[in-house]
Amino acid sequence: VQLQASGGGSEQAGGSLRLSCVASGRSFRLDSMGWYRQAPGKSRALVARVTFDGVTNYSDSVKGRFTISRDNDKNTVSLQMNGLKPEDTAVYFCNAVIWGLNFWGQGTLVTVSS
Repeated sequence: VQLQASGGGSEQAGGSLRLSCVASGRSFRLDSMGWYRQAPGKSRALVARVTFDGVTNYSDSVKGRFTISRDNDKNTVSLQMNGLKPEDTAVYFCNAVIWGLNFWGQGTLVTVSS
């Protein structure tokens, strides 16, 4: 299973960015897909995730600003990030859980300037 992320980049505070990730490989069902982020000097932490059945959960820091969505047919997950803040600056990682195993995409950098 391979995860390919796209999107990210630089934006000013208050702006928006969108991240997308597609899973490819052998036939599988993705139990959940989501996004984690790692800021400089900090551990990787959950941003948002969505289960196969569409149940979502978000970190408190992004609730009301970020929206996660997925397309089960296309094995894709997207993260719409609105109202960006400088503290959202981090490397964002796509994650998929398959058969209880975690798979990770390459990180994509999001930089938010004040």
